[in-house]
Amino acid sequence: MAGSFCFLSALVLLVNMAAALLTPPALPPGLASVGASADDGEVDFFFFPFLVLYKSGLVQRFIGTDTVPASTDAATGVTSRDVVVNAATGLAVRLYLPPSLATNRTGTDTDDSGGRLPLLVFYHGGAFVTESAFSPTYHRYLNALVSRARVLAVSVEYHLAPEHRLPTAYDDAWAALRWALANTRRAGTGTDPWLSRHADPARLFLAGDSAGGNIAHYVALRAGRDGLDCDDGAAAVRGLVLLDPYFWGKRPVPSETSDEDIRRWHERTWSFLCGGRYGIDDPVINPVPMPPEEWRRLPCTRVLVTVAGLDMLSARGRAYVHALRASGWQGEAELYETPGEYHVYFLNKPDSDEAAKEMEVVVNFINGDQVSTRG
Repeated sequence: MAGSFCFLSALVLLVNMAAALLTPPALPPGLASVGASADDGEVDFFFFPFLVLYKSGLVQRFIGTDTVPASTDAATGVTSRDVVVNAATGLAVRLYLPPSLATNRTGTDTDDSGGRLPLLVFYHGGAFVTESAFSPTYHRYLNALVSRARVLAVSVEYHLAPEHRLPTAYDDAWAALRWALANTRRAGTGTDPWLSRHADPARLFLAGDSAGGNIAHYVALRAGRDGLDCDDGAAAVRGLVLLDPYFWGKRPVPSETSDEDIRRWHERTWSFLCGGRYGIDDPVINPVPMPPEEWRRLPCTRVLVTVAGLDMLSARGRAYVHALRASGWQGEAELYETPGEYHVYFLNKPDSDEAAKEMEVVVNFINGDQVSTRG
């Protein structure tokens, strides 16, 4: 696990991981034979550094495949457990309870505060093709966030491309949110005991990093269009948290690269992820030029976007905030920038001072405190 983590950190520093900006013309020497046979045939697509898809249909992932079981975390006292949302499709989630509620695995102990907790639905990153709600990276991050922010978190194990190309991840994300809200009703057969006892659907937060930030944005817009009523009254999205979100577009926004090779590579990888279903300027990948009335569909009154100064995706994150502010949307859009850091550095260097500061920003946002803009 430690070796894999260091390897991932090095990759981020070298290639700005989730942006996957450049691809070599062929697999590196020796890599093509790892886990594949001669029968697998030619390479169909090499998505550096995440995976290779062979024309036979075989997919080899090189990073982000480790998982850890749900547990009671020794460092934070947070307890987690896994739930299958849909047995037919395999959609699952990992639930997290903060320490004062996590003294047993059923979550039936009385909340010391006598109240319910904000409900955080989280979508992991990984370029839509790798990582997991059960990975050590996201398990550690959610344990820390749940402990600090005192929320009940639902981390979604959505299906990955290319086996399940977009919009499968979007549909999974929406289904998991609907399941979580349905289970917040206070009593009833089949309700989840943690959600029904402790989650407050009127204090709902949607969050994600990188590709997960893209998903969280999509889910928020869909919630604004379709509504989020639940059994015990209307759910309310209090806030949207986009951590180094993955957005792109045909034409560069201010301070974004104009290198044609890089921009073509982004288009190719996006087409790979969605099987050509969405163009590079579709609002699911490029919300910046959306009409004002579309921006105003966001059902929350607060949005937090974080960017890292050395991340090529940071320009589009800033443009997202500027477009939202200019749309007439009646809310507060906050931007937090960490200079001198790369994409999702807070996952790869979780013990750094900068990661601790970013965690504090997210916690304060969830708890309703003002976020100071940096950069």
